[in-house]
Amino acid sequence: MMHPSAERPHQFALLRQRRFAPFFWTQFGGAANDNLFKFGFTVMIAYRVQAASALPAGLMVNLIAALYILPFVLFSATSGQLSDKWPKERLMRGVKLLEIAIMLLALWGFATANVPALLACTFGMGLHSTLFGPAKYAYLPQHLDSSELTGGNGMTEMGTFVAILLGNLAGGLLMGLREGPLLVGLSCVLVALAGCAASLRIPRTPALDPGLRVGWNPVRETLANLRLAARDPLLLQALLAISWMWFYGVAFLTQFPVFARHVLGGDEQVASLLLAVFSVGVGLGSLACAWLARGRVEPGLVPLGAIGMTLFGVDLYLATRGLAQPVALQGIAAFLGRAAHWRVMADLLLLSASAGVYSVPLYALIQQHTPASHRARVIAANNILNALYMIVCSGYCAALLAAGVSVPELLFSVALLNAVACAWLLWRQPVYGRRFVGWLLRRAPAAS
Repeated sequence: MMHPSAERPHQFALLRQRRFAPFFWTQFGGAANDNLFKFGFTVMIAYRVQAASALPAGLMVNLIAALYILPFVLFSATSGQLSDKWPKERLMRGVKLLEIAIMLLALWGFATANVPALLACTFGMGLHSTLFGPAKYAYLPQHLDSSELTGGNGMTEMGTFVAILLGNLAGGLLMGLREGPLLVGLSCVLVALAGCAASLRIPRTPALDPGLRVGWNPVRETLANLRLAARDPLLLQALLAISWMWFYGVAFLTQFPVFARHVLGGDEQVASLLLAVFSVGVGLGSLACAWLARGRVEPGLVPLGAIGMTLFGVDLYLATRGLAQPVALQGIAAFLGRAAHWRVMADLLLLSASAGVYSVPLYALIQQHTPASHRARVIAANNILNALYMIVCSGYCAALLAAGVSVPELLFSVALLNAVACAWLLWRQPVYGRRFVGWLLRRAPAAS
C-alpha cells in the first residue's frame, strides 16, 4: 500500500502522519518495555534476591540473556509466516495484548520476588519481540514509498535505540528505590497498556499472502526461511551484513560494565554514560542516513559506515593505552574531568553513529528488494541470523576473555574483524563499492 505524494515529507514529518506515528510509538513502547523489564530484573537479581535463586548472580544474568534470545532462534520462522499471512495491524495488536498479559505476570513476580515467574516473563518478552519483528520491518514498505524508506527506517532505528536507553535507565533507577520491584512491575504494565493503545491507531495493512499455510515445525520452517533468503545472493549478503552489525554491537555493549570499571576506573554511573553515548550515536547515525542518501535507498552508505566502525574502533583502543587507573572508582563528574576520557566518548559516539549509517541502508535495501509476498519471512530469516551471530559473539568474547585478552584488546580485535567483514562484502557484492564511489562523486561538488 504505497502512499505517493507530490511532496515528500521530511522523516520527522512522518511522526505527524497516521501511516507512521502509531506504528512508531507501538514499536517504541515494546523496545522500551523489553529493556525496562530485563534491566530491572537483572538489577534485582544482582542486589536484592540473590538468595532466592539457586544460581549465582553472574550465571543468572547470562541465563536472562539466553532466555530472551531463545525465541528468536525457535520461532522467527513461524513469526515471518504469520506476518505474511495475516494483516499486520491485527498481528501487532495481538502482540500488544500478549505483552500486557506477560507484564501482569511480571508485576506479580516483582511484587513477590518470584524468580521462576520472572524467568518465564523473560522468555515471554523474547517471544513478544520475535512475533513483532517481521511485522515491524515488513510494515514500512506497505506504507512508505521508496524515497521514504531510508528516512522511515532511520526514524525506526533511532526510536528503538532511544527506547532501549530509556528502558535501561528507568529499570535501573526505579529498582534502586525502596519499593523498586513494585515500581518496575507497575511501570511495565503501564508501558504495555500505552503500546496497546497506540497499536489501535495503526492503519489497515492487508495480508500479502493470505493463502499461506503456516508450518509449525520450528526446525523445518527455520531452514525453509533461510533457503528462501539464500535464493538471491544480493539479499543473502545484505542479511549477513546486518547480522555482522549485531555481532559488532553486542561485543561493545556487553563489555561496558567491565570496560567502565577496570579500564576507565568508573563506577556504575559511568557504565550507564557509555551506554547512553552509544545509543545516542546509533540514533544520530540512523537519522543522518536520510540526509546522506538524499531520499533514495543508497547501498553506498554501507562501506562508509563500515569504515567508521573500524577506524573509530581502532582509535578507541589507542585512546585507552596508558590510561592511569584512579585509586577509587570515579563518578561521572570526576570521569568527565579527565580530557583523555572525552576522546574515549567521542570514539564511542562516532563508531556507534557509523553503525547506524551502516545498518539503515541495508534494512531499506532488503525491504525494497524482497518480493512483497514473502518479505516478512525474509525478515524473519534475518532475525534468526541476528540471533545466531549474537550467540557466536558471546562465545567469541568469552573465549578471548578466558584466554587472558583484555577488554580493549577484545574490542580492537572486533574492529579489525569488521574491516575483514567489509572487504568480504565488497568482494562478494561489488555493487556496494560502486555505489560508494558514485555517492562520493555526487557529494564532492556540494563539499567544494
